[in-house]
Amino acid sequence: MAYDEDLIKNPKGGMPRLVEIMRALRDPDAGCPWDIEQTFETIAPYTIEEAYEVADAIERENWSELRGELGDLLLQSVYHTQMASEAGLFDFDDVANDISDKMVVRHPHVFGDESRDKSADQQTQDWEKIKAAERAAKKRGGVLDDVALGLPALMRAVKLQKRAARVGFDWPNISMVVDKIVEEARELSEAQTESNPDHLAEEYGDLLFVIANLGRHLRIDPEEALRHANSKFTRRFHFIEAELKKRGKSPEQSDLDEMDTLWNAAKAQEKSKT
Repeated sequence: MAYDEDLIKNPKGGMPRLVEIMRALRDPDAGCPWDIEQTFETIAPYTIEEAYEVADAIERENWSELRGELGDLLLQSVYHTQMASEAGLFDFDDVANDISDKMVVRHPHVFGDESRDKSADQQTQDWEKIKAAERAAKKRGGVLDDVALGLPALMRAVKLQKRAARVGFDWPNISMVVDKIVEEARELSEAQTESNPDHLAEEYGDLLFVIANLGRHLRIDPEEALRHANSKFTRRFHFIEAELKKRGKSPEQSDLDEMDTLWNAAKAQEKSKT
C-alpha cells in the first residue's frame, strides 16, 4: 500500500495528513507492527482513556495540554476509521458526513425553517423527539435500547434514568429519592449480616444507582461531582504527606488519629482561602 510521503512530512497538512499517517502506520508491509496488530476491540480502551484525559485537562484549565489531548482523541477516531476502511465498512469522509448530517437534522432552528425563539428546555425536548424518531428508524424503538453498554457505569446509570424519566417513570420530587436512599442503605446494612457476597454487591449497586438518581434530580452530574471529590481527596492527602514529611514521617509511620487531625487542618486551610 503506497502512501503520500510529501503529505506526511508537510507540517501544514492538517486533517488529510493525519489520515495518511494512520494509513501508513497500518500498511501491512511497511507499517508499524504494533499498529498493524490492533483491532477495534484492542483500541477501544485507549479511546475511552483519551476522552477522560481531555476532561482532565479541561478540569485543570490546562489549555496548552488540552490541545494535545484533543489531538490524541482525534487520533482514536482516525484509527477506528482506518480499520473500518480496510474492512470495506466506511471511511473518514463517511464519518464526517454522517455527523454533519446529524447536526443539520437535529438543529432545524439553525439550519431549517423553525424559529430560534425557544427556551433551552424546549430545544432539549425537540432534540429528544428527533432522537426518538432516529431510534425508531433504526428499529431500536425501546426507550433504553441505545444507551451504550460501554459507558462508565455511573454515567450510564444517569442516562438510563433520564430516558425512563422522559416517559414518566421517575419520582416526582427529591424527598422520595432521599427516602429511597435510606431504604437502600438499610437493605445494604441488612445484607452485611448474610454470608452472600453477591447479594451484598447487588444491594451496594442499588444504593449507587439511587445516589446517581439524586444527582440527576439536583441537576448535578454524578461523574463530575465524583471527579471533584477525587481531586479534593488527592489534594488533602498530599497535604497530609507533606506535613508528615516535615515531622520526619511517612503515612505508614503515622496513625489514623494524627492523619485525621492533619486532614482537618487541610480542610481549614482550604476554607481560609475561600
